[in-house]
Amino acid sequence: MTLGRIVAGLLERGHTVQLMRPRQFEEEDRPVEGALEQVLFRGMPVPTYPELRLGFPSRSKLVKLWRQKRPDIVHVVTEGPLGWSAVAAANQLQLPVSSSFHTNFQSYSRYYGIGFFRTLIEGHLRRLHNRTLATMVPTKTMVRDLQALGFNDVMLLSRGVETRQFSPCKRSTDLRERWGVGVDDLVIMNVGRLAKEKNIAAVIAAFRAIQFRLPTARLVFVGDGPERKKLEESCPFATFAGVQEGEALASHYASGDVFLFPSLTETFGNVVPEALASGLAVVSYDCAAAHELITKDLNGVLVSGSTELDFVEAALSLALNRQRQSTLRQNAVASVAHLRWDAICKRFVDILSDVIQRHGQQHAGAALVAGRVLVNRSNA
Repeated sequence: MTLGRIVAGLLERGHTVQLMRPRQFEEEDRPVEGALEQVLFRGMPVPTYPELRLGFPSRSKLVKLWRQKRPDIVHVVTEGPLGWSAVAAANQLQLPVSSSFHTNFQSYSRYYGIGFFRTLIEGHLRRLHNRTLATMVPTKTMVRDLQALGFNDVMLLSRGVETRQFSPCKRSTDLRERWGVGVDDLVIMNVGRLAKEKNIAAVIAAFRAIQFRLPTARLVFVGDGPERKKLEESCPFATFAGVQEGEALASHYASGDVFLFPSLTETFGNVVPEALASGLAVVSYDCAAAHELITKDLNGVLVSGSTELDFVEAALSLALNRQRQSTLRQNAVASVAHLRWDAICKRFVDILSDVIQRHGQQHAGAALVAGRVLVNRSNA
């Protein structure tokens, strides 16, 4: 979603974008659409995560493409083989390169039984990003964390929220009736991928505690993922709305009351500002987007501990206090009104421009040094 917004912002500003990504299953090549060209590469499903595809190494193809149509800058947004190929090809052609850190793969490892690879994964990520002239991250905390791990040129690029789309006015009585809840019944929401690293177990535990005290409460999941089938079997009391987009997604958000977000692996978590803009009372661990955007007990609830019990107790306390919910929901919308995507896109372009300038200065300096060495040799 973030990349889609940024690409749209670049196109609106008159830039030309060549988007390189893995082909999705039987997807056919796409024609050039105005200033956007999409180049598809061979790939394979990510092990244990078949919904995502990993692009194969394609350095020679990228070198050929960029020799024919030389870009001003290459921006890498994935650390897989295709991303490594892009960095290598750009370095070979002496093109400026920037990158974004979008996914905490090193944190994901413990959820998929490969936690012992965490240090190796961190090293892999550091080597790739340090071959670029800027690594963009969405929070101040991530800037500090990556710098402490030895990442160079880490820069802040926050995330935006489309406040014209996400709004309390999108609340739907019809949708709530389909969920089987009354006007005054409490709807607990969770929006996002249904995957192990999202810590969905904490949502289930919190809702069971809430339902014990409020039997008419309803739990609604919006999204899909590898854990959905298992969750549907173990949680017959929940509504699984699947993937929603556009106005339908906005209506689902706004038709809830309390938003539970227990993930501890996010680099940001776009759903947090979307929930706030939709006027929900948000409960989240004190990290990522929630740490940046929520002032405790003013526009949301920050869980200071990191255990499941901490999260459950915070969610239950809020669920039982309607006056507190009302106060948080009233303050939530205004708290993210400043997060316009046009400002984020402008910041992105400014960082790219700085990278291009620094790259030019570095290569001009290298050429000057080489020239001086050559002169010295000839004089000798």
